[in-house]
Amino acid sequence: MRDTRPLLDRIPFPAIRRSKLKILQVNVGYRCNQSCFHCHVNAGPNRTEEMSGDVVDLVLDFIARRKVATLDITGGAPELNPHFRRLVQAARRLDTHVMDRCNLTILEQAGQADLAAFLASEGIEIVASMPCYLQDNVEHQRGKGVFDASIRGLQKLNALGYGRGGELKLNLVYNPQGPSLPAPQASLEADYKRVLGEQYGIVFDKLFVLANMPIQRFGSMLVSKGEFDGYLDLLREAHLDANLDGVMCRSLISVDWRGFVYDCDFNQMLDLPLTDGRRKRVHLSDLLDENIEGNPIRVAGHCYGCTAGQGSSCGGALKEAAE
Repeated sequence: MRDTRPLLDRIPFPAIRRSKLKILQVNVGYRCNQSCFHCHVNAGPNRTEEMSGDVVDLVLDFIARRKVATLDITGGAPELNPHFRRLVQAARRLDTHVMDRCNLTILEQAGQADLAAFLASEGIEIVASMPCYLQDNVEHQRGKGVFDASIRGLQKLNALGYGRGGELKLNLVYNPQGPSLPAPQASLEADYKRVLGEQYGIVFDKLFVLANMPIQRFGSMLVSKGEFDGYLDLLREAHLDANLDGVMCRSLISVDWRGFVYDCDFNQMLDLPLTDGRRKRVHLSDLLDENIEGNPIRVAGHCYGCTAGQGSSCGGALKEAAE
């Protein structure tokens, strides 16, 4: 697989700094029951990286000390980590809002029959990958049979009360099929709700529209097809300075399975960690009592994926979030 970091490092991006920390995003491991070609984590069934119980305890200590408002749990398929449920339950006891980035097909994985009910009982917000409402497009990105399994997963969540405008939030995530900017979030959300509602009786709260990042599998594909430079040009030409205030890295830190800290999940995948004055990697244990508000954020060419057009973040389009 082609490494795009050297290509991205040489592309300048406007300097930005941190604001108040609101979200702790934790990647509990890269193992997944799927291998999607657009996956910026390069996750899959053969990945073995996994957060240990000791690091989970550190995450909970950090949440308690820093009174973190939101814990955003991701992977891989985060539910495959053996400490996932303990992390969820303990964070909820600390009055922290918890988000699970769920691929939906995990709900049918062996040993996960009660997963949906567990998430509902804990009041967990589900952010579910659903790159299109058309079967062919979904299976092109995620593999044969994934669409039908995803539909069944959504119907199961709806039956538990998810996505019906109440406390159990169900949000879907859209990624474009290739090297293009995503369609406007509001209009695409309306299309999703119409098609999924009419054809499958499915309801959900919001659609999060994300741009594909030129890293890992997707970035390697762009390089192999000779489309990397063109995609970066597209992102840079669509950049809006107004989006800089809302980028997720200003109020979020990303923690990998070992406990090392990054400005965002994309920097984690490019191995661009937070470092101290001696260029030593910053571990979450180093930040238990340290305030990093105002510190500079490590940027490179991939950051244009968050500021192009309507903007892109873990919570969808920046323009929609601001409104």
